[in-house]
Amino acid sequence: MNLLFVCSENRLRSPTGEEVFSKYVGVNAIGCGTNSDAETTISGDLIEWADIIFVMEKSHRNKVSKKFKDLLKTKRLICLDIPDKYERMDTVLIRLLENRVLRHIHNNVRKNT
Repeated sequence: MNLLFVCSENRLRSPTGEEVFSKYVGVNAIGCGTNSDAETTISGDLIEWADIIFVMEKSHRNKVSKKFKDLLKTKRLICLDIPDKYERMDTVLIRLLENRVLRHIHNNVRKNT
């Protein structure tokens, strides 16, 4: 399962999502940002690659929906409602991501130990 995590700059929240969920068996995760100066900028290729796209805020959902409308017709786009107030790999951020993402992915994924 391919999960795409989207925030603004791809420096804090989405890289945390990528790192956390890359540790799950059967999951490939990539983080990206909506801003042009993001570490990794969202692209049509990433949208096509993803099975599920998780955006951190409604503003990200709006930007992604507007820019990639045609590519999203067969995709799940889910807003996690996680504000930009956490540092990368913050334990609270990790817990929020796990609680909000795991309910959307299949029960057959498990954390690699």
